[in-house]
Amino acid sequence: MAHLSARADTAYDNAYHHKLRGRLWRALEGTAYDGRHDSGEPPGFVMSNPFPPGDMRHGDERNLLVASHDEELLAHVAEDLLDDRELNIGEMPFHVEDVTSLEPDVGEPGTRGTLETGTGLLVRIPPWRCDEYGIDHPGGETAVFWQPEHTTRPLVEQLEANLDKKHRLFAHEHLPGPSDVDDELFDGYELIKTFAVPVTVTEGREMTYVLSKWRFDYTVRDDHHRRHLNLALDCGLGERNSLGLGFVNVADRTRPGETELEGENAFA
Repeated sequence: MAHLSARADTAYDNAYHHKLRGRLWRALEGTAYDGRHDSGEPPGFVMSNPFPPGDMRHGDERNLLVASHDEELLAHVAEDLLDDRELNIGEMPFHVEDVTSLEPDVGEPGTRGTLETGTGLLVRIPPWRCDEYGIDHPGGETAVFWQPEHTTRPLVEQLEANLDKKHRLFAHEHLPGPSDVDDELFDGYELIKTFAVPVTVTEGREMTYVLSKWRFDYTVRDDHHRRHLNLALDCGLGERNSLGLGFVNVADRTRPGETELEGENAFA
């Protein structure tokens, strides 16, 4: 977690994604992770928005979370933020006051909890699967953004397929991935909202993405399920994680033997 202070009075910039992504990739230049840039594969990291959102006065405090399965990758990012403490996220100028580490975990088997999307979730339905889901497709090769009228089935299946890819890239190959088990990743899906936002995907190219925010309920079944859920925490859900999309937090967690009142509301 990077602890930030605003260097000037400023309005909150909701189009921060491209600038923040650029700073993180700059931190990874010349490292073993540099080759992932523009590879088309999941990057192995994801970040939050500067939070809490809202317009700022000079000196106001904000936080930024960067998550990854790989501690060395996080160490490079932390070193860069501490070496160059001027952090400009879109039109928001910050000073990095400190960097601290967190160890998020959904909990041991038997734990009940909720993951909440801290940033918008990008899920796109490939054109060749639209007929299967009963989704009208305008033609061509363009994917369709998930929207509530499409039901949760395509959303759930696309999230699982995306997490499978991250498992193949970043987890132990000899262990089962999310699609190798019969049970679903989550117990319940609560849609908070859908919204459209313009995002600079590459320099000079802006696209409008249809995103959604969710609360996902879970009960940790076993150690494999725990790994899958923690992979979502570390690498994000859905697509375009290097833009900060698909960042999730543990919103609450109740361990075996605890009551809900004893459970935690936590990032870690």
